[in-house]
Parts: sequence; C-alpha cells; structure tokens
Amino acid sequence: MPRLSEVSRDDLSAENQKAYDAIVASRGEVRGPFAAIMHSPDLAGRAAHVGTYVRFETTVPKAPLELAILTIARHWDAHYEWNAHEIQAKEAGVRAEAISAIGNRTAPAGLTDDEALTVKFAKELLENHKISDTTFNAVKDKLGVQGVTDLTVTVGYYSMISCVLNGMEMLPEKSTLPA
Repeated sequence: MPRLSEVSRDDLSAENQKAYDAIVASRGEVRGPFAAIMHSPDLAGRAAHVGTYVRFETTVPKAPLELAILTIARHWDAHYEWNAHEIQAKEAGVRAEAISAIGNRTAPAGLTDDEALTVKFAKELLENHKISDTTFNAVKDKLGVQGVTDLTVTVGYYSMISCVLNGMEMLPEKSTLPA
C-alpha cells in the first residue's frame, strides 16, 4: 500500500489544479508516481512537463527508449515502472528476449548490438555514475547530439520516477519483474 494517499483534484487550490489538469491532459489521469508527487503540486507539474518530453516527444526512437527505461526500472527494482514499461516495450517492438535479459540481469548477453548499446549506456551511467567515451560516442554517432542528450536525461528522469515509486512504496498489484 502506498505511503501517501492520492490527492484528488478537489483537494487542490485553483492554481494547483492547473498542474493536475496538465498531467491528466498528457497522461489521461493522475496515477503512479504522479499520484505521490501531486502532494507537491508545483513539483508534480514541473516533473510532468519534463516527463511529457522524455516519454512522448524525445528524439530517441521508441524501442531504444523503452529498453533504456526497462534498464533503469531493473536497476532500481522499481516494480511499478517495470510493469508499465514492459507493456510499452512490447508495443514498441522490443524483443521478448531483450526484455527477459534485462529483467534477469543477464543483459547485454543475448541482445543485438543496437540493444546492447542502449542498455550499456544506461547501465554505465547508473552503475559507474559516468559513461565511457566509447559508449557515449557510439550512441552519439547513432542518435546524434540531441539524441544522446535526450537519452542521458531519460536515465536521470526515470531514475527520479523509480525513486519516487520505491520511496513511496508504490507497487503494482502483481509484479512481472523477475526476482
């Protein structure tokens, strides 16, 4: 059970309802991490604004984006995030073998070269707190300067989201993240 109750739109001032409404406009409803962040409405609005770009408007193609998000969710053992983005990854055409390798912590083994590059980029930043020149330049060559920037911010953004989910003990009813 989450540590904080959900905030309803009616609980908010007229000014703070704008942040709530913006989140609903971009995501359909206030749920998941935004249900918790809404306890700080201005922060929720700002985080959602960045999240709208990272999730829906980024220059990173959908399949590598979802591979990176799954890598981040696995790193943080963020079950809610994993469940949500496992579905998104499948819809984006990510191979079941790649999803399984990330979930079982065997990646980059079993991944294609392109899949491995995305996963390696995210893992290096998460685990080493930096990205090697070789990996950074390979991603920059593949995605361009804006793409490598977008992917870097994606790692940071979804790490924040994973921390919110874990810190607030927001779990799915049934997790699909391997033990």
